[in-house]
Amino acid sequence: MKLRNLLSAAAALMMFGAPAFAQTQLSIATGGTGGVYYPYGGGLAELIGKYIDGYDAVAEVTGASVENMGLIARGDSDLAIGLADTVYAAYHGTGKFEDRKLDNIRAIASIYPNAVQLVTLADSGITSLADLKGKRVSVGAPGSGTEVSAKVLLEANGITYDDIEEQRLNFNETADAIRDGDIDAGFWSVGPPTSSILNLATTRDIKLIALTEEEVAAAIDAEPTFAPYSLRKGIYEGVEAPVLTISTPNVLVVNADMDEELAYQITKTLFDKVDELIAIHPAANDTTVDFSVGSTPIVMHPGAIRYYEEAGAPFLDHLRP
Repeated sequence: MKLRNLLSAAAALMMFGAPAFAQTQLSIATGGTGGVYYPYGGGLAELIGKYIDGYDAVAEVTGASVENMGLIARGDSDLAIGLADTVYAAYHGTGKFEDRKLDNIRAIASIYPNAVQLVTLADSGITSLADLKGKRVSVGAPGSGTEVSAKVLLEANGITYDDIEEQRLNFNETADAIRDGDIDAGFWSVGPPTSSILNLATTRDIKLIALTEEEVAAAIDAEPTFAPYSLRKGIYEGVEAPVLTISTPNVLVVNADMDEELAYQITKTLFDKVDELIAIHPAANDTTVDFSVGSTPIVMHPGAIRYYEEAGAPFLDHLRP
């Protein structure tokens, strides 16, 4: 009789369409559709839904790094990607986060470096950072890590917003404005290659502006999370030689309150299934345990730490909560 009752109850549930197992949806705060955060976050969402039982995920378009830290701290998003300098500032309450320290954010991993890419048209006459003075320049979307990086780079080398006509445009808007002649140059801080620059290079002859070694050194003095980076020859149509610039790691961040087992499963899936991410975007070629351990600027979630310990990573004490 009991078995018959159980079967009847199961049949009733099926009849009314009640799910046997509810999936919990995670939100991943990314950036604009013209950068790498969105496709990378979308790829991670696919992996979560495919490999972590009981969960699926969706990538959300946001204003990127600065906005994303607030979303995580408030619990409005479950995971987020942000530039290391922005993540560091949020955790320590410095820079844009002065008076609003977000010490409840935790790192899962550093996933790939963002390269600062300063783009102009080949015939613009701009050949150096100093040539931006007096020009119309996109410094990135409001609240984005691109603007944070661009402002530090400029000021470290004696250029302020008073010296340029700054525009705060996202990646696609920046590419369109350069193409249409509405601005003279624009900054991207993104994993190369990125779709918006690739598309621009198919319709206009572009130029990437190289930094000097002195300009790179000045930027690193001002922001220790910067590192030298060389954009490879041929990365975009018309780029015929390597271009020296600076880069900043991108960090996958969660709230400290995330369940430890979930954080562990996300970290494990990220690294164990990285080949599937690489197929979505080549930036994931830099998603390695060594890169993550060596470049993460804030403490990690205990669930992530468990994965790194199991992987045999040489762990640094300052990354433990």
